Amino acid sequence: MQQLRQQLGRWVYAVHRLDKGTSGVLLFALTPEVGRRLSAMFADQIVEKTYLAIVRGHPPETGVIDQALQPLDEGGALPTAPKNAVTHFRRLAEIELPHAVDRYPTSRYALVELQPLTGRRHQLRRHMKHISHPIIGDATYGKGRHNRLFRDLFGSDRLLLACVVLRLPHPVTGESLRCSAPLEKGFADVVERLGWSAQVRQR
Repeated sequence: MQQLRQQLGRWVYAVHRLDKGTSGVLLFALTPEVGRRLSAMFADQIVEKTYLAIVRGHPPETGVIDQALQPLDEGGALPTAPKNAVTHFRRLAEIELPHAVDRYPTSRYALVELQPLTGRRHQLRRHMKHISHPIIGDATYGKGRHNRLFRDLFGSDRLLLACVVLRLPHPVTGESLRCSAPLEKGFADVVERLGWSAQVRQR
C-alpha cells in the first residue's frame, strides 16, 4: 500500500485485499468517505467477485458451497461461532495427467471459476478443501504431493488462485464498473501448458 501511495503521490485506503500468494484485482479508495461506501458495498454483497483457480480433481460442472467457517484465530483471540460463507463455482476445463501422485496411475486437475458471495478469511481455499478439490499451490489447505508435481512439471511454486474481475456500481456516480486483471505470468504459463488459455480469454 505504501508503494501505491508513493506512485500516486497521495493517500489511499485499501478496500479489497487478497490473501498472500493470491494475485489479481485490488481495490483502493482515494478518500475515507468513498472507502466506507465501498466497504459497505462489499458487506452488503453488492460487489461481484470472480476468481480463477486450478484445483485437484474434477469437481462437478457447477455447484454452490454453503459451509459456515470458523473465524481464524487472530493472535490468540477467543474462538467465536462459525459465520455463514457461500461460494458459487463452475468448472471451465479439466485434464488428466499421466503422473501417479496418490494411489491412482494418473492425476486429475481442473480450471474453475469461483464467485464468493461472502468474504470470510481464506474462504475460497477452505471451501475448495471442504469439497475435496483443494487449490494447487496451497501449502495450508492443499496437498503437498500435488503441489510438488506442479513445481516439478511447470516450475510453479505459487498459489494458483487469482481475482480476475470485480463488478460494482461506482460509489459516487453509480456507473457500472468492471475492474479486471490478467493472470500473473507464472499462473498464465501453467494455464497455457495445460491448454486452457482459450477458456481464460473468454472470461
